[in-house]
Amino acid sequence: MTQRVDLSTVMDQLSIDAVITGYAMAVDDGAWADYRALFTADGRADYRSAGGVEGPAAEVAQWLAETMRLFPVRQHLIVNRRLDIQDLGGYPGDRAEVRADYLNPMRLESTAGGEDGSGVRTTAPNFVFGGRYAFTLSRTGSGWRIRTVTVHEKWRGPAGSLAPA
Repeated sequence: MTQRVDLSTVMDQLSIDAVITGYAMAVDDGAWADYRALFTADGRADYRSAGGVEGPAAEVAQWLAETMRLFPVRQHLIVNRRLDIQDLGGYPGDRAEVRADYLNPMRLESTAGGEDGSGVRTTAPNFVFGGRYAFTLSRTGSGWRIRTVTVHEKWRGPAGSLAPA
């Protein structure tokens, strides 16, 4: 391989990594327009293993927007990323796959009246979810975009406990 091809591959890896990080941040921040922009026009998301829905990214974003209101405090950690870019005889292709583990702590938040009815904000116990994402990405005119993401939830439970999913 030439140095130019190696540099191109590294640039693709960094760009793909930015998309995956952007995915986590969009969900955590409730930035649903940003979430939708990370997908190809025909992009799909599958959250069924975590009790969610499967469908076009725009419809799933709407479902997430409603569902995530229950969890105003959330923070995805996407780690152990394994990236495979299509290889066209030593040149990077236009497709990639990423397998990555996730740890997703979230907190329910509610308002409850104190003894004096003051409306003091209290928080319910934290929940933690873990599993693996499977992303497929495509190179587009606007850069790398998610074509599909599938959640493979492995466990969940209140903070401090691990219960199989």
